[in-house]
Amino acid sequence: MMTTSKVWFITGAGRGIGSDLATAALEAGHYVVATARDAATVTAEVGEHERLLPLAMDVTDPGAIDGAVKAAMNRFGRIDVLINNAGRFYTGFFETMSPEQVRNQMEVSFFGTLNVTRAILPVMRRQRQGHIVTVSAMLGVVGGPFVSIFAASKFALEGWMESIAPEIAPFGITTTIVEPGAFRTKPGKDRLRTVFPEITIEDYTEETEKRSASVMAFYGNEPGHRIKLASAFVTVVDMEQPPKRWVAGKDAVEGIVAKGKQLIVDATAFPELSITLGHDD
Repeated sequence: MMTTSKVWFITGAGRGIGSDLATAALEAGHYVVATARDAATVTAEVGEHERLLPLAMDVTDPGAIDGAVKAAMNRFGRIDVLINNAGRFYTGFFETMSPEQVRNQMEVSFFGTLNVTRAILPVMRRQRQGHIVTVSAMLGVVGGPFVSIFAASKFALEGWMESIAPEIAPFGITTTIVEPGAFRTKPGKDRLRTVFPEITIEDYTEETEKRSASVMAFYGNEPGHRIKLASAFVTVVDMEQPPKRWVAGKDAVEGIVAKGKQLIVDATAFPELSITLGHDD
């Protein structure tokens, strides 16, 4: 193994940015464990490579995760970079999302990420080295209508990642939260990640139809270039001191900067009610 090469463990690598990242990491000379619910989808997207280990793994199945981590260690002997990328996109107004849909969103995007990280952290602690990268979204910082449940899962990831960073830093493990904007999808298969509401409520029907159509029309027309994203992703991960957060895409930068400014306005709007609440003594 080249001294400059690292072993990447990527979840959700069967399509979308996950498969793009696997390809980019291989092209950069790294070793890649690429996981998906069906390992064949990885091979179909990325192809076969001597430095690639495609594995079937469901992030909601701790047994499958343990098996994948063992297979990775048997093949490469270490895991240097964990890319938490697996997720689903449930969209709709909150009242029209069934409780099952809400739980499924959290199980995959939030708890699934925790499951995989929990399995790999012991490896990185033994190594006294590692890098955990979790793909959030602009919507993990900036909420909005028709995406409340998806945003909730990403907001949860943001708080969790921000909090574990100082917990694991003493063991030589670094963290990065990636906050992408909208990047162009491939026709067909990438759209399967989107799940629309199950509940019909008359008050929401007309707007749900409009917004659902808008979501579908946006596919294939997103402003971000996925191959550029994957290349920049590798550059960020390979940095000697990777950032705690990386905002990816012009739309994401603009949205998050505006949110940051609004947070300052909100925090300082009522000083007489905010900073005067301590004990007088």
